[in-house]
Amino acid sequence: MSISVRSFAKVNLGLKIGRPRDDGFHELRTVYQTIALADVVRVEAGRGLGIDVHCKDSRVPADESNTCYRMAEKVLRALKTRSKVRISIDKRLPVQGGLGGASSNAVATMLGMEKVLGRELPAGERLRLATEVGSDVPLFLVGGTVLGVGRGEQVYPLEDLPSFHCVVATPAIGVSTPQAFTDWDSRERHRSHPADSELTRQGASDRMEVFSHSVFEWLSGSNFSPTGVPSKGWDRAEALLLDLVRTGIENDFESVVFPRYPAIREVKRALERSGSSYVSLSGSGSSVYGLFSDKGAAARAAGSLNESGIPALATVTLPRVKYWKEIFNIR
Repeated sequence: MSISVRSFAKVNLGLKIGRPRDDGFHELRTVYQTIALADVVRVEAGRGLGIDVHCKDSRVPADESNTCYRMAEKVLRALKTRSKVRISIDKRLPVQGGLGGASSNAVATMLGMEKVLGRELPAGERLRLATEVGSDVPLFLVGGTVLGVGRGEQVYPLEDLPSFHCVVATPAIGVSTPQAFTDWDSRERHRSHPADSELTRQGASDRMEVFSHSVFEWLSGSNFSPTGVPSKGWDRAEALLLDLVRTGIENDFESVVFPRYPAIREVKRALERSGSSYVSLSGSGSSVYGLFSDKGAAARAAGSLNESGIPALATVTLPRVKYWKEIFNIR
């Protein structure tokens, strides 16, 4: 038996990096938002043993380091069953692009295996396995608008934002997330006295608090005009876009990724010139996205970017109900 599963992407609506943790990760605060761009993962199960991963993109590993392989191994163990599992990845999302493609592929593998094996994992077990595979894997078990804390793996569904038109620019640059964190740590050490680790930790905590307050202010202002005065004349999506800029919600990775990859900074500037209401790096990059108030503006912006040699796609953000409705809806 086999099944195809859509493996949707995400963007980060702001990302704040906190202090290093004892486990080697960093504290994070972010708002994840699923979008309608997707890979397609095909899962097959039959007689025999073993896990095979196939992808035409040579940058995608086919061994035990692949997130799909690791997830398949964990699912078989959790269900206490044996099977020959074949996973085929139709890679349409950029590799090392900051859109969560590998993490989303892992969740698609889990959901596909449940279907082909005819058994479902308990919700708590799903979440545990997702957390073991990667920090942003659990968000794809929620979908829509999601708050991520801890190292990003502690996820909480937020009230879904209205659907925004979105342009995702995907320069052919692979950004290493570990390197981006290393650059961040180096930057922070130079900004603080080397011996004053407690001050560094406190500063990181302060930044996390500021981000949390900014997100709360943004989301709680969604029923009002950007001036703070209630107005039935304001479209909620348009007001939210303007409030997103007003509250200054940003992605910390931009401060270290842009100096190392100036071409990615130029992509952000190109999106800003195209008329986007809000432009940001997604994750550690290299993808940069812009949010637009209408479909026509997004389509024109994507066309302009492609004409200038910057690969770009117009899409929409994906609320939670639609996310789950579309996962198995392969046309």
